[in-house]
Amino acid sequence: MNKIVMILLVALTSCNALAETPEEKGLAIAQEVDRRDTGWNDFHAQMSMLLKNRHGEESLRQMRVKSLEVQGDGDKSLIVFDEPRDVKGTALLTFSHKVKDDDQWLYLPALKRVKRIASRNKSGPFMGSEFAFEDLASQEVEKYTYKYIRDDVLDGKAVFVIERYPVSKYSGYTRQVVQVDQAEYIPLKIEFYDRKNALLKVLVFRGYKQYLDKYWRADEMFMENRQTGKSTLLTWKDYKFRTGLKDSDFTRNSLKRTR
Repeated sequence: MNKIVMILLVALTSCNALAETPEEKGLAIAQEVDRRDTGWNDFHAQMSMLLKNRHGEESLRQMRVKSLEVQGDGDKSLIVFDEPRDVKGTALLTFSHKVKDDDQWLYLPALKRVKRIASRNKSGPFMGSEFAFEDLASQEVEKYTYKYIRDDVLDGKAVFVIERYPVSKYSGYTRQVVQVDQAEYIPLKIEFYDRKNALLKVLVFRGYKQYLDKYWRADEMFMENRQTGKSTLLTWKDYKFRTGLKDSDFTRNSLKRTR
């Protein structure tokens, strides 16, 4: 009898050792999201930005976006405004990083100068939108710690609900609640909580399409500020992947060359 009891105790101990903690499961989900979106190399696309204030007044901007996947670090991206005339030529260059603060530079054509975005200002709004500068950098796994919360259903789709907590002390968020599609491992909704841990913004991804038979991209990203009533809708189109972009297309000098 004692031998049987000991065998059962050893078996239970082994099961407990193998069981995932909520933190381990949250990290594993984030790593799988990242793994499935690795290997696209580069892309460029067209993007529109529709700003709406709490009174329903709207303004529309047109932009070009290009991005380069960087092995062993975060991605590089360049956003260039084409319309309207008052922001034409404005450009944001981002070097995302896995374990250190991102590098970002903003070119202001009216001043003909490049302005570096300080790390402590990354939580500020990008060009009057509801997207902060930190929202526009690639969301590397190492930028957060994680916790699995529960399984749930969103708009008829089974999702994992996880929380992620920014590592950077300069982040404008205490935590983000992310709902991840269980079938494709793509984010469907993100809730952003401010430094007082109050709900600040909600981002919803809509109209996903698959490219290169592997990589999913949303046609629309709708960010709503729950504290001010303002919103920003990003609409993407004309994705082109593996176009031959290289590091030299993403330099501070390239900001001034944008047309």
